[in-house]
Amino acid sequence: MNYTANIASKCLNKGYKSIRNCQGRKADPGKHTAFGILLLTTRKDKAINMFCIIILLSFLRGSVCVDNSTCNGTYRTPAYTDILVSCGPQTIDLSIYLCPVYYSGYNETSLIMNSASSSACIGRFDNSTGTPFAKFSFSINDTSTCGSMFTVNSTTGDGVFKDFSNIQNVNISGIVKSKDFTLGVVTYNPDLAYLYSCVYPLEYFLNNTRMDVTGNSIAINSNNGSFISTLSMLLYVDSNYSRTLSVPATGIYLKTRVYVEVKATNLTNKFNVLLDRCYASTSPFPAFSNSTYDIFIGCNKDPLTVITVNGEAQNARFSFSAFRFIEHAGKPVSTYYLHCITRLCLTSACASFQVQYI
Repeated sequence: MNYTANIASKCLNKGYKSIRNCQGRKADPGKHTAFGILLLTTRKDKAINMFCIIILLSFLRGSVCVDNSTCNGTYRTPAYTDILVSCGPQTIDLSIYLCPVYYSGYNETSLIMNSASSSACIGRFDNSTGTPFAKFSFSINDTSTCGSMFTVNSTTGDGVFKDFSNIQNVNISGIVKSKDFTLGVVTYNPDLAYLYSCVYPLEYFLNNTRMDVTGNSIAINSNNGSFISTLSMLLYVDSNYSRTLSVPATGIYLKTRVYVEVKATNLTNKFNVLLDRCYASTSPFPAFSNSTYDIFIGCNKDPLTVITVNGEAQNARFSFSAFRFIEHAGKPVSTYYLHCITRLCLTSACASFQVQYI
């Protein structure tokens, strides 16, 4: 197939026109067929005839014909930009331009993730966008991720994380390679390799949960991306975390017990939720706040704060007593905003981040 592709390419480069002769042909479902030989003749000085045999490569899937005209300019040698990666909070999706794969003598079933044996790790044909792709998709919540590697990296925090010396991210990476099924001693098919990588921060800033003391309007800023969409913060009135807090317009009384839960939903079970710091500010934007107050940070916490779950599960829970900011003296209601810096720690490593509170 690679040899005939080279012949076709050379002839086309010489100015010969190809003829798509696969219309009306029916292929077996799931198979590709190469067929069609066309003899073109040109005349030079009315004496010399030059012949070029063009092998028309037409790949059929069902009744859909895939040839150079349907490749939208991608029937060529493979390029570094041929793989597209979408890093979602639950799944990672890979799309590889398929026509360069055909050009190289392979098809989508020849592309395999990390040499995995599962059929779920083999490329599947997709032409929904009008350009043929080999598609792969795997859930990062599953124990089997087609052999992808999970690597946790650490760095020093900055910005809102500047108080922490160990800020982590997880890199999920791997390789899609071609498998050459040629029988014999030699092959003319190149090795194809497509690298993919998704980096997910493991430290998130959940903010803008508003408290009005003597309301509460919850808004989670989900512009961080990555796993942030799996996280939520809710306030409750009871220690069973069964009744959410509904604050009247006049606010809640001082020393009212407020129960806070930060929870991950549909997150891979490789991680637990651990709160590094929770604090309040008089502005929804802490950097522009006149006053901030740490409910807890590191091993230090407010004496009226009780931390019940932190780092042992995919939810973290604590409670504190409602307070007022001194700068709101004379005002009928003290309004402030609750923020939590949330770490997603590997279940095997969470213990190293847990502290004994003073």
